[in-house]
Amino acid sequence: MKRTSFNEGWQTRPKVNPFAELSGTKAPFRPVTLPHDAMIGQARTAPGGEATMEGGAGAYFPGGTYEYRKTFAVPEEHRGRRILFEFEGVYRDAFVYINGDFAGQRPYGYSHFHIDADRFLRFGEDNEIRVEARAHRDSRWYTGAGIYRDTWMLVGEVVRIAPDGVRVTTPDIDAERAVVEVATRVENDSIAIRTVDIVTEVRDSDGSVVASDISKATVLPGEPAVVRQRLYVRAPLLWSTGTPALYTATVTLKDLDAETVVFGMRSLRLDPEHGLRINGERVKLRGACVHHDNGVLGAATFARAEERRVQLLKDAGFNSLRMSHHPMSKAMLDACDRLGMLVVDEAFDVWTSGKSDFDYSLDFPEWWERDIEAMVAKDFNHPSVIMYSIGNEIPETGTPSGAARGRQLAEKVRSLDHTRYVTNAVNGMLAVLSELRAMREQAPQDGAGINTLMADAGDMMNAISASALVTERTAESFSVLDVAGMNYAEARYTLDRELFPNRIILGTETFPTRIDGNWRLVEQLGHVIGDFTWTGWDYLGEVGIGRPQYLTPNAPRPSHTAPYPYLLAGCGDLDITGHRRPASYYRGIVFGLRTEPYIAVRRPEHHGSTWAGTPWAWNDTVATWTWPGFEGEPVTVEVYGDADEVELLVGARSLGRRPVGEEHRFRTEFETSYEPGELLAIAYRDGVETGRHSLRTATGPVQLRAAPDRRHITAHGGDLAYVTLTLTDPDGTLHTAADRPVTVEVSGAGVLSGFGSADPSTEERFDTTERRTYEGRALAVLRPTGPGRIRLVASAPECAPVAVVVAVE
Repeated sequence: MKRTSFNEGWQTRPKVNPFAELSGTKAPFRPVTLPHDAMIGQARTAPGGEATMEGGAGAYFPGGTYEYRKTFAVPEEHRGRRILFEFEGVYRDAFVYINGDFAGQRPYGYSHFHIDADRFLRFGEDNEIRVEARAHRDSRWYTGAGIYRDTWMLVGEVVRIAPDGVRVTTPDIDAERAVVEVATRVENDSIAIRTVDIVTEVRDSDGSVVASDISKATVLPGEPAVVRQRLYVRAPLLWSTGTPALYTATVTLKDLDAETVVFGMRSLRLDPEHGLRINGERVKLRGACVHHDNGVLGAATFARAEERRVQLLKDAGFNSLRMSHHPMSKAMLDACDRLGMLVVDEAFDVWTSGKSDFDYSLDFPEWWERDIEAMVAKDFNHPSVIMYSIGNEIPETGTPSGAARGRQLAEKVRSLDHTRYVTNAVNGMLAVLSELRAMREQAPQDGAGINTLMADAGDMMNAISASALVTERTAESFSVLDVAGMNYAEARYTLDRELFPNRIILGTETFPTRIDGNWRLVEQLGHVIGDFTWTGWDYLGEVGIGRPQYLTPNAPRPSHTAPYPYLLAGCGDLDITGHRRPASYYRGIVFGLRTEPYIAVRRPEHHGSTWAGTPWAWNDTVATWTWPGFEGEPVTVEVYGDADEVELLVGARSLGRRPVGEEHRFRTEFETSYEPGELLAIAYRDGVETGRHSLRTATGPVQLRAAPDRRHITAHGGDLAYVTLTLTDPDGTLHTAADRPVTVEVSGAGVLSGFGSADPSTEERFDTTERRTYEGRALAVLRPTGPGRIRLVASAPECAPVAVVVAVE
């Protein structure tokens, strides 16, 4: 079917009760271009104000019902053809109306779906499509709302290739040739038997035809036919994370229809001795869990935003992503294919046991099969996808009926795609939650027993997950899987090698503070195939789970949520603007990807305080040696490194050498006092220098700088320009202690789509033209509106204005 973008020309507003509207209540529509997040522009409210999504879980944004409409023409020549609308994602509870008639719905906010439209259309005149979406106390994180992913109009003949109807597998690969099997679903909505010619061509990245086949297929009315063709590609180029070679398969129904899909050739093998092998080579998954929001853009899913995230995460050392906790966008899958990033795509955060008042558990019994089908259809041709996850921290996994449900889901996935593995991210503690509640109710009130264990969430989850109770309760739920996904349960890794010798384990969610020990287990144990940190990229909602905390008389233990106006979780290796935090560089050292040491300085204002962060919180450090007002004050300097020892110099003064490396958790600390100048760390192995890292104090007048990620972008395809705004000294050293408001003006062939910083606690908005920097940085995102030039001018107090120009082609 012919696909045309349907993103332009929409209008939106908060939905108004029709009876209230008759009484005079008005809510005007405003024009928008999709994808669009209707929630990110709403005013956040503190608890006690208007109802919010889930308080801190939803970043204190309000829920609501949102209405979209679009007027479009359908030419007379389309009469008699099949016309569908495709929505890649509408959050949530989407209802679609065409010319006032109900045309379809989709409760789940992360599934792509099609609306059969031609029976509702008026040909040769204007038509209206209207979409309603609702978001209200239905999630544990910020979801956004509205039509936040791309939309398409599909037009085809009555005999055509079905949407998502071309599926490519490579069941047999060696160095000489690869077998490429193309299965095409052909639909016939006419009243006649039709015989069609099917031509399939496989092309390499240069566009050269490397294999082709011609077949005939007879398709009965109302009975789709699947046509299978086996083609042979000589000397195939295999897809891997290092060399993500891609091919295309174009299937043509002669004189009727054509469809082109992108695919890659790669083999997967799995066993408890060698773990995961891709193309015969052993691969350990250096994984990042990620939520779907795009920071300053909210939940709006632009192709360039997804690509940028994947690229920056790969640059930071990750080779795999787990989309948490819902199916990944098509745009991100495309980016993972192109850039060489492996994917664990996850279906659900809930089954029948709800975690929020009005979440998907209310729809799961009726809709889960259709949503599994949608996820597999979306993922099937993507070589980056190696595994499906059927759930995350599902409490039912500890019960017989929950295990039976897990078997249903796993077998449903396998019936649709037998070429990939199935996992489930099981949290052992949640699997026995009812027993834990009983233990806590019976525990003494003096803090003994389970109450003491609850003081450290990480130790608690690990101890419970390794218990005999969890072993027994989760045995069947794990047995239905190809890979046992374990959240915060590294204590099981060695244990299960003896208890379940055929069990293959993936750390589907782990604490960032424990990566050194976890990675040692991953490398030592063949049956443990990887580690996925929570999280790779910071996100909106679940506010403050990774924020710095210190013990006080009023706060004797850490809190897992933060008060308004906290906005961010604060636990990503990269912040919401894409800037790498100290934890990211530490992880690179643990992974063996960085030989130089890395310096991170604890904030001197908290020197001497007792740390009380959660297990998701990295130390309160910043990679800076600019601390005005703290001259002569004590400060702690952390140095990370994979070496025998590291030396730290403050100016020309050496603080001596300290052991570092794996035996010391790849880190050490130095106590000194702050004095402006240079801080230099030098790493040594066997007495020989292996690398150095330095920080310099920003001095002199503060300057504002602006740098676009690219000077040339395209006017279509979801492209964006990211402009990083920084405060520096005249030599370019970042000034992390001179934050101030920055104002931007955008003109020409583009608009400002989002503007903000990584400030975890702020009442500022992302849809304004003024934002305050955070630790010297801010980020502006520009969306092109057509060919031409986009000009951004930025200004800040006591700084000269700066301008950048981005060409749109």
